[in-house]
Amino acid sequence: MTQITSSGKANRNGLNLMALPKMMQNNRFNFATPALILLLIFFVVPVLSLLLRSITEPEVGLQNYAELFGTATYAKVFFNTFMVSALVTFLSLLIGFPISWVLAIMPPRWSMILFGIILLSMWTNLLARTYAWMVLLQRTGVINKTLMDLGLIDSPLPLVNNLVGVTIGMTYIMLPFVILPLYGVIKKIDPSILQAAALCGATKWQALVRILIPLSLSGMVAGGLMVFVMSLGYFVTPALLGGTSNMMLAELIAQLVQSLVDWGMGGAAAFVLLVITLALYGLQLKFVGVQKGAH
Repeated sequence: MTQITSSGKANRNGLNLMALPKMMQNNRFNFATPALILLLIFFVVPVLSLLLRSITEPEVGLQNYAELFGTATYAKVFFNTFMVSALVTFLSLLIGFPISWVLAIMPPRWSMILFGIILLSMWTNLLARTYAWMVLLQRTGVINKTLMDLGLIDSPLPLVNNLVGVTIGMTYIMLPFVILPLYGVIKKIDPSILQAAALCGATKWQALVRILIPLSLSGMVAGGLMVFVMSLGYFVTPALLGGTSNMMLAELIAQLVQSLVDWGMGGAAAFVLLVITLALYGLQLKFVGVQKGAH
């Protein structure tokens, strides 16, 4: 039997149709409740606990943050972290862009093979890959030996226990995180656009700079910011290839907590890293969203 509601909407079961959106919204909130509880337990509570310890140990105040930003040793750690992260991001984009382009224009069969090689390197254990680079980069390693056999150098190059080795190892590890988003963006570009540019007299360099790079910008931003944010908190590769004299922020946090048992300073450093990471992630979401909207 059809009933008329007070809002004038008719339905067969006597339900107010105007109330359906509100009911659906409540259902969505109920479905999200378990995820929100997990987020509260495993993210919000630990972060608040970390923040609390950073301002209460060894005494209440902001002395940990003042020491973190006012000490030359810690300033060097921040400099190393941001310098290596920026350099790794630049090199990853520089190497990853042509690889992504080649993947996009290759025949599907060969593209799948190359894609499989990239994914295989990504799935290989991180510790195993880092130890492999230690073998390759050491003074008696394959790289130094090959360069000396070719007569390019007279003595082995110092490629480990410094930031050079860290940059090489991290660039190799981060490359897939640039290639994957870039490939997806480049693959969607209509080849006729570049053909039209060539017919209009544009050189290959002009087509690259004025057409291909601008159209690929969203993928470059997404991959670049992803690599930069991940590099800020990387631990294994810098610890093994860099050594204690070239410490980065993640190593500093581990040493403060595990070796010095200084939870106050370690919490302050970790919280600063978290704030920087979230700020960059928010920038990525906003910028990439603008780029998508432009397309």
